Amino acid sequence: MTARTLHPTYPTRPSVPAPGTGRRILRAVALASTVPYLALKAAWVSGSHIGIPEGSVLRESGPIVVVANTATLAMDACLIVLVLVLTRPWGMRVPGWLLTVPVFVATGLLTPILIGFPGQMLLRAMGWGAGEAVRAAREPFLDPWVFTVVYGGFTLQGLALAGLFVPYARERWGGRGPGAPRRRLPSPTGVVAGAVAVVGAAVGAVHLYWAFGGTAWLPAARIAEYAAETGVVSVAHGACALAAGAGAVMLARGGKRPARWPLALTWVGGSAAAAWGLWMLTMQLGLDFGPAEPPTVMIMLTYAGQTLTGLLAAAVLIRYLGSDRAA
Repeated sequence: MTARTLHPTYPTRPSVPAPGTGRRILRAVALASTVPYLALKAAWVSGSHIGIPEGSVLRESGPIVVVANTATLAMDACLIVLVLVLTRPWGMRVPGWLLTVPVFVATGLLTPILIGFPGQMLLRAMGWGAGEAVRAAREPFLDPWVFTVVYGGFTLQGLALAGLFVPYARERWGGRGPGAPRRRLPSPTGVVAGAVAVVGAAVGAVHLYWAFGGTAWLPAARIAEYAAETGVVSVAHGACALAAGAGAVMLARGGKRPARWPLALTWVGGSAAAAWGLWMLTMQLGLDFGPAEPPTVMIMLTYAGQTLTGLLAAAVLIRYLGSDRAA
């Protein structure tokens, strides 16, 4: 027996293939795209006002902004760990449930940006961006270059993470993923799914109404700032809320068709609704807008409904995945 001969009683574990050139490029893109955002957030936490113009509410809002900047700095730093999990051999040993929360949150935060930011860039390229009157009506918030750098980085992060997760899931779980036809879930889950559909439809309708120029329930300052490029953002949030409701109902009903699309709709739409609804609700409650632009009751209700839509969709997902594992 030579030194390279293995005893048949002790078979070796399957080796994890090293990432190819494409995945190494995606990993580099994902990591590099976090640098501008992390640098800006670190500067703001340390007291710098780079990229924040005079008169911006961000200069006057106190501890809530510091807490928000610190939290988002930590969240983007966690993305670096997630990228390494998806591309390093030891990432295959991370418990599957431990990936659920960060992947859900990352999906939710990045999806509306992946829809909205390219859409805004396209509208501006076509000459449908905000005019001089609209730009003059806007309260100072951040310098224009900050949005381009930050959201351009987020777009690259979202695309790179999607490209990294697909081969990771294929290598780790193969064909055992939840995509086969499933039976109807228990009736309590169906009730929750119905609530997702109703609340998500209401939230989606309000967002789409605002997206196409509706002015009801909005403060005067926000009406004056409306442009086609800002409407794209409302389209993204409305579409995600509607997707969460549709996906949740289809998951709860079951059927003969594979559950891949309902699962994707519920996951993507629900995560986006929960993440952005909670974020915007927190910011509306924490920022001091002064007497010129207080948040209206409908704005607060819309963000609360958006959050509720996402959380209920997550409950349907948990029930579905639990029943799939039991089966």
